[in-house]
Amino acid sequence: MDSSLPTGPAVLPPAYPDRAAWGTASKLRAWQAEALKLYLDRQPRDFLAVATPGAGKTTFALTVAAELLHRRLIDRITVVTPTEHLKVQWADAADKAGIAIDPAFAGRRGKTNKDFTGVAVTYAGVAVNPLAFRVRTERFKTLVILDEVHHGGDALSWGDGVREAFEPAARRLCLTGTPFRSDDNPIPFVTYEDSHDGASRSKADFTYGYGHALADHVVRPVIFMSYSGEMRWRTKAGDEVAARLGEPLTKDLTAQALRTALDPAGEWMPAVLAAADKRLTEVRRHMPDAGALVISGDQNTARAYAKTLRELTGEAPTVVLSDEKAASKKIAKFSEGDSRWMVAVRMVSEGVDVPRLAVGVYATPTSTPLFFAQAVGRFVRARKRGETASVFVPSVTRLLGFAAEMEVERDHVLGRKNSNEDGDIFALEDDLLKQANQTEGASDELEGNFEALGSDASFDRVVFDGGDYGTGGDNASDEELDFLGLPGLLEPDQVRELLHKRQQKSLAAQKKSSRTTSDREDPTPTELATHEQIALLRRELNGLVAAWHHRTGQPHGVIHNDLRRKLGGPAAAHASSLQLKERIELIRDWATQRRA
Repeated sequence: MDSSLPTGPAVLPPAYPDRAAWGTASKLRAWQAEALKLYLDRQPRDFLAVATPGAGKTTFALTVAAELLHRRLIDRITVVTPTEHLKVQWADAADKAGIAIDPAFAGRRGKTNKDFTGVAVTYAGVAVNPLAFRVRTERFKTLVILDEVHHGGDALSWGDGVREAFEPAARRLCLTGTPFRSDDNPIPFVTYEDSHDGASRSKADFTYGYGHALADHVVRPVIFMSYSGEMRWRTKAGDEVAARLGEPLTKDLTAQALRTALDPAGEWMPAVLAAADKRLTEVRRHMPDAGALVISGDQNTARAYAKTLRELTGEAPTVVLSDEKAASKKIAKFSEGDSRWMVAVRMVSEGVDVPRLAVGVYATPTSTPLFFAQAVGRFVRARKRGETASVFVPSVTRLLGFAAEMEVERDHVLGRKNSNEDGDIFALEDDLLKQANQTEGASDELEGNFEALGSDASFDRVVFDGGDYGTGGDNASDEELDFLGLPGLLEPDQVRELLHKRQQKSLAAQKKSSRTTSDREDPTPTELATHEQIALLRRELNGLVAAWHHRTGQPHGVIHNDLRRKLGGPAAAHASSLQLKERIELIRDWATQRRA
């Protein structure tokens, strides 16, 4: 290498990243600068950076690429992405960094224009012809950027193809926002370390989680609006079944209840879309260009949801289908405009960046932790301090659990032991996640035999920062409007305080109504109903967690998760009164200096 070359980080063109689609700051964020220094100090061949969606992984990767090109440590760049649209997105961002990337490159062609420094391809494209990419990788000193590298474990052919194609690479930079998978397919070029329980866990070189990003105001706080309701459907045997969404049910019944709720012909989806549109109107008071996204399970329902939104708002939403050639242009047009709604199938759930998205509706039967985290990641990118995101979800235990654990960091685990072979209280849960991830929708047996008969929607609760708010009563229309009216421009602590006030107001009104009814019917005072007791305990626990947060600086979600690990049991949203009391006592012990 020429010793006259500067050794400091490369200076990118003034336009980068000010004009980038991501709207990142003119200087590197603190985590990006720290990760870059670590990379340059180590000069590794393989480097895994785990950063929460919206944190700026692309900016970090392109800064590394620019520096390596500047030092002449590499000659070419290959970017591997999960989707076709992301190829274009990477090429646009790289161009603003002064790096020309060809998003139309095909392995079978073998060559690209000399104007390009690199190419962007998909994992599927690499798997089709890995040898062609290997030849290209061997010909030049190549930096391979593996975006959302966990996709390398999606199928054996994908993983094998990526390994064969890029084994000779001079440098490999792996990026992911959600490193955890629930299977035993190893992710290419990721280091696994043996742990005390006999399993192997992925080891990141640099990690920047949602909790840290939230504290740094890099991402928005997310408010989850949960909706329940009565569902009715007919099974393949011709039996009519009725159940309330969110009640303890078997896996099949839960899938059928969720499928009934998501039926465009029922009343649940139109009601939830109407509520989400009200929330969008409130958010747009502070974010005039705020947009909303419905993540649909398939193309037919996406079109049906779009029709409902058109009737509801008088404005035709943008509909994005994965097999459309114009999908990328539609997303770009929506991102640059100020229209209210977009409806998409899966492809907008990962990597695609539309910074103005602030309201989402999770309307897909897919309920894996990986997909949920990626979907929510579309709404968390902060453009300025105080912006909040609102995601509407069905009251399904798994989804609410994911919502409550946004700040928990999880690695990819290989060879996990059976739950009754070790003392991990979450092993059984993780085994269930693994089983659930084997199929992404409802049971195959339901296809062609299922008939949704009817549904209605009722506001259940709000989940925020590991705690839940709201009484969850059937007659919650006033309470629902109260929560939907939360300002769209608040800091996380302000969101928490306002949610506490809203809940206290709802509980006070409910207790007053109960006393009035009791006095009218029987002068003898009665004890609080079970749901009231649980709501009060949740409120007390959330208040203690908030106090501990201010004392220690730990994120609320991390504190809730620590309590769960110490005492066991589900997330606070689904904990029993006894479990809530135990957690209250434990956190009080911590506060009196009893914590080890």
